[in-house]
Amino acid sequence: MGHTGTMIDAPSAPPPGPLALHRETVRPEWIDYNGHMNVAYYVLAFDHATETLFETLGIGEDYVRAAKCSLFVVDMHVTYEQELVAGDRLRFETQILGHDRKRLHLFHRMIRDTDGVLAATTEVLTLHVNMDLRRAAPFSDDVRARIAALADAHARLSRPPQAGRTIALGRGEA
Repeated sequence: MGHTGTMIDAPSAPPPGPLALHRETVRPEWIDYNGHMNVAYYVLAFDHATETLFETLGIGEDYVRAAKCSLFVVDMHVTYEQELVAGDRLRFETQILGHDRKRLHLFHRMIRDTDGVLAATTEVLTLHVNMDLRRAAPFSDDVRARIAALADAHARLSRPPQAGRTIALGRGEA
């Protein structure tokens, strides 16, 4: 898919800026009758970026099998900033906005690689789940330490303006 990073170890210093782990190209089958990338595929591409982050943090597919725990998305907000068409090359920047014992709050920027234009963003809240019980469960100490190391580095970054937005009609007529 495009994973280029390696697993983050808690003692080592994570990069100071957003992670740039995932790259992807808009596929022709993602284009709808409007001639641009359909909204469903923005979410799919963001999901690929999330999976890449999870692999980097050591909480990806191998972790699910070994620890019998996973992360489930419980809330997601997407903003669409720019149309994308087949063949557009994308890069994703990922930032941890917060975490606690059972949750991870993250943010992705989807950037058209050829010109650096912000195409879309997503804000995601995930919940750590025990797969046997299908119930929320705390992260293990080692996982929490890896998340905390990255979250501490990202705490110095500015909060994206799209984070925390709500959907509402403004005053007046359209």
